[in-house]
Amino acid sequence: MADSPLVWWRRQGLRFRLTAAASAVLALALALSAWVLLSVLDRALMDTVDETTIQQAQAVRVAADANTLTSPITTHDGTIVQVIDAQGRITHVTYGTDRLVPLLDARARAGVLAQGRPTTLDGRPYAIPGFLRVVVLSADHGQTVVAARPIGEIQTSLATAARVLLIGTPALVVLLAVASWLMIGRTLRPISALRKGAADITDTARSRRLPVPQSHDEVRSLATTLNGMLARLEEAEQRQRALVSDAAHELRSPLASIRLQLEVALGHPEGQQWPETAEGVLEDTMRLSRLAEDLLALARLDERGGVPARREPVELDDVVRQTVDRYGEARLTVCDPVVVRGDALDLSRVLTNLMDNAVRHTSSKVEVALTADGVLTVTDDGPGIPERDRERVFNRFTRLDSGRSRDEGGAGLGLAIVRETVHAHGGTVALEDAAPGLRVVVSLPVSR
Repeated sequence: MADSPLVWWRRQGLRFRLTAAASAVLALALALSAWVLLSVLDRALMDTVDETTIQQAQAVRVAADANTLTSPITTHDGTIVQVIDAQGRITHVTYGTDRLVPLLDARARAGVLAQGRPTTLDGRPYAIPGFLRVVVLSADHGQTVVAARPIGEIQTSLATAARVLLIGTPALVVLLAVASWLMIGRTLRPISALRKGAADITDTARSRRLPVPQSHDEVRSLATTLNGMLARLEEAEQRQRALVSDAAHELRSPLASIRLQLEVALGHPEGQQWPETAEGVLEDTMRLSRLAEDLLALARLDERGGVPARREPVELDDVVRQTVDRYGEARLTVCDPVVVRGDALDLSRVLTNLMDNAVRHTSSKVEVALTADGVLTVTDDGPGIPERDRERVFNRFTRLDSGRSRDEGGAGLGLAIVRETVHAHGGTVALEDAAPGLRVVVSLPVSR
């Protein structure tokens, strides 16, 4: 079964379709322009002939009214003139014009007079080659002036112009089609280079980039955008590889500890304190559980692309109170009613991570405050973090060399989860010096 024209058209290449469409539009435009040109030219030439013929007829009518007509009537532009009296007899004519048969009979003359505009007449029955433009004017004493002028030269000129356009228009269309084919091919060449460059990028050549054309056009913008996308994909892949590597490293320590404790217990069962062994294994298992939960939280944040799982009204003050009540070292100093839009579980995890971190490093107390403008602060009086490291600690698996870093069971993911969750909710998080200690400031947009 043959394909329909539309299916066949869609299967053609972009270069062919653009060239064909441009050529078709150009051919239609040229054909329309040629028709308009011939029509305007014909109308202009006819108007010129009509105006000249009318002037000659008016001059003859004036002479007829003044009874000063000469015989024969003299004209200088070849206009044919007949003067017909009330009885339909021809009284005066120009040289060489028929004196017996009027160019128009009485009925035709009346019709032209009623229309008030010239008419076209075939001159061959009157031994005049070609067509004539005939003007009829009424004079005194029932006389009628009939003036005619041949338009054969005009028709010949129009025919010549039509032949020139008939030959020149297709030639011009073909010429412009060839030029369009070459120009479109040159325009699409950068796209072919992009395609070849994309084919060269494999899993072993991720750092390669697509070629960027020198011209500042849409293709350059496309290449720049695609290169930016490749850079982001490469960065995401590197982050994923680093996450997997760091996670494997973090998992190795508790697993090795569990294995060592069990091997020792099984190797020396007679001297082993099984409750202590179980407690050690349980502690390492809890550390693995916390690490798995943190990794799962980060994976979900990456999967959602920095967007909360839900956007619903959350009474942040209730979340703060419920979380702080679980920590005996914490004190809630200010807790104004605040409603934000987001995920209550994610926001609860943010505060839990901050509280775990503060309680782990505080010397005596942890203070939590929530103001009506959506600013949450968690302050401890521990050793603090040097200013140069306050941005770095938000990176994944980052633990400092100071006493604040080598915490019991921490994997360096808590603050990373905090920042990415807060950013997903449209907020900001920063670390400040509490003198002594550290203050974490979280600012979230308040739902009005």
